[in-house]
Amino acid sequence: MNEETIDTQNPSPAGEASAQPDATRAPVTKKKRAKAAAQAAAAAAIEARIGHKFSDPELLATAFTHVSALKPVRKRGDSYQRLEFLGDRVLGLVVAEMLYRAFPKADEGELSKRLADLVRKETCADVAKSLGLADDIKLGQMGGPASARLRISVLGDICEALIGAVFLDGGFAAAAQLVERNWVERMRKHRRPLRDPKTVLQEWAQANALPTPVYREIERTGPHHDPQFRVAVELPGLAPAEGLGGSKRAAEKSAASVMIVREGVPGGSSL
Repeated sequence: MNEETIDTQNPSPAGEASAQPDATRAPVTKKKRAKAAAQAAAAAAIEARIGHKFSDPELLATAFTHVSALKPVRKRGDSYQRLEFLGDRVLGLVVAEMLYRAFPKADEGELSKRLADLVRKETCADVAKSLGLADDIKLGQMGGPASARLRISVLGDICEALIGAVFLDGGFAAAAQLVERNWVERMRKHRRPLRDPKTVLQEWAQANALPTPVYREIERTGPHHDPQFRVAVELPGLAPAEGLGGSKRAAEKSAASVMIVREGVPGGSSL
């Protein structure tokens, strides 16, 4: 009896350990809850800006995860790259339909030029900026200042990935609504037929008895995978005009546009 009484009144050391609260776990739980609450608030803010509430929050999280933010054990498929692939195709289809309905007299060539302008990375990046998505991107250690890490290509990719995520979560109608809300004004911006600024400048030069414009690369900066070109276009009797672009072709078109606007070339306002 004495032994039984002693056993009852004095639990074993193992019993003491199990009876005492684990003080080390409480702070971890609070941190996790706080982190989860912050993530939920951030997701809700994104949903409010884009006009779509996700049934599957994981799709939204994946759409903002750059491959550099993945742990070594995770696959590249856990980044936004697959969603970007899908979103690019959805965007192209939606914008193509928008153009088809908005420009009933436009031929295939003009529709193709308008489509290329509306779905390019620079346009997608501009949409991402207008929606305030830059601060939500999950990036790893990529080197360089933060501004370099959020270059146009990454912002454009995120925008396309978000479209892909909305498509998977809400279907084609939801994705189409997202695209239409953010692309319709951009589509209407240039309602007259689009023409290549280099072609416009060359035709104007010929009409004014001037030689063919000469384009000269002035500078190339940036890393090999993301270069920036500065090009000047020259015509006799006129000051050179300079333009910037992610390729020589884009920089030449930019330079031509600058000269067209500066010299008041007819048709320049529609470019």
